[in-house]
Amino acid sequence: MSKKVIIVGSGIAGIASAIRMAVKGFQVEVFEANSYPGGKLSEMEVEGYRFDAGPSLFTLPEQVEELFRLAGKDPKDHFDYLKLPVACHYFWEDGTRIHAYADLGKFADEVESKLSTSGNSIRKALEDSAFIYDHLAPLFMHRSLHKLDTWTNPQALKSYLKMGKLGIFSTMNEANEKLFGDPKLVQLFNRYATYNGSNPYETPATLNIIPHLEFNIGAFFPKKGMHDITQSLFKLSKELGVTYHFGEKVEEILVENGEANGIRIGDQVHQADLVINNMDMVNAYKTILKKQKQPKRLLDQPKSSSALIFYWGIKRYFAELDLHNIFFSDNYLEEFEHIFKRGTISSDPTVYVNITSVYKPDDAPEDSMNWFTMINVPNNQGQDWDKMIAEARKNIIHKLNRILKTDVESLIEVEEILDPRTIESKTSSAQGALYGNSSNNKFAAFLRHANFSNSIKNLYFCGGSVHPGGGIPLCLLSAKITTEMID
Repeated sequence: MSKKVIIVGSGIAGIASAIRMAVKGFQVEVFEANSYPGGKLSEMEVEGYRFDAGPSLFTLPEQVEELFRLAGKDPKDHFDYLKLPVACHYFWEDGTRIHAYADLGKFADEVESKLSTSGNSIRKALEDSAFIYDHLAPLFMHRSLHKLDTWTNPQALKSYLKMGKLGIFSTMNEANEKLFGDPKLVQLFNRYATYNGSNPYETPATLNIIPHLEFNIGAFFPKKGMHDITQSLFKLSKELGVTYHFGEKVEEILVENGEANGIRIGDQVHQADLVINNMDMVNAYKTILKKQKQPKRLLDQPKSSSALIFYWGIKRYFAELDLHNIFFSDNYLEEFEHIFKRGTISSDPTVYVNITSVYKPDDAPEDSMNWFTMINVPNNQGQDWDKMIAEARKNIIHKLNRILKTDVESLIEVEEILDPRTIESKTSSAQGALYGNSSNNKFAAFLRHANFSNSIKNLYFCGGSVHPGGGIPLCLLSAKITTEMID
């Protein structure tokens, strides 16, 4: 009889772990407190508008495709996506607009023509980003940092000789200011810190690895919307025999004689040979592992930033807006000081407007658009969110009105709001932080929980709150690292 694994949570890492364990021949059961799978990678429909609730694009599509291939299926038969010709559109108050073309030559020419600076700086930045990726991805993204062989393998030894070039000893902002002559270009590349909820003025320049993913490899969008990543993998897992229990909130991971052997929900006990936790690590220790030894040093680490999102149904089509648009703050440094030092929201926030309906027209009524309108905000520390949300909404609308020369307020016919409080309640993310522990210091990679328990046998961890971090590709890689440890 095959061994049984229970997975707590059906975020994208939990689903990927379920697929990988089913392929290994395990009997897999997934318990999810919500009534739907996907965690942050979910969707909502309101009065004819469909919104992707989570990320608006993804990178490293091979991480999704690999799961289908493991199951002996052709990914193209189950999951279809396109490469974005323009990764992002950038807007500034002075009227400057930059199209971040996927084609490196076009992007360099665009920067040179709009900012009167050499396009060679773009080429150099992306060469440096590729260098960091080539040396660190095999070490940090594809292996456990908590196993000795990670640090003694030939790839690691080779990387040690390149430490000075990997951005470990400077901040992202310092590296970008040194490379770029134009403050707008510094700001454009600094914003990649927000991909894992970090502050570019504090996080190490190692995070300049991220532009390589978006430009050198590419930014991608599923033809059925981002939620199709969840749906296609969820369907695949069920075809492999994975059983899901929705609306089933796990109350305890059971441990006996130092080994995890199941879960408890109310009076019901579900036995298993091993348990994989996909719940946020901090909240897991506070709730379902509260009887066990607490990794206090990890639990006490500062948390990443969160998000305030307005899902707006806009009764007009803006031809100048594409899928991914960023309206920059004129004072980026002050914005991050508000978020990370004051726990507040700047009166001039950077605004992210993502529009699924540009590529998937049935996501909005005819001649209308669905706007995912987001700003970076601090995690929940007990602030007066109702007051902050009202002020932020007013400032966002004023900013968009100035730049787009329109009246956004009069065009909103549908509105839903997601803030750090609801992010925590819906996804169990501690303090509503989107990416678990903060990455605002050079040792951040070592301050994430391992993909296994040091003190409890047969207990494993996956998802954005543990190694290697948050975001779709890293969550999928966490599932891979976790399950490859299991025979």
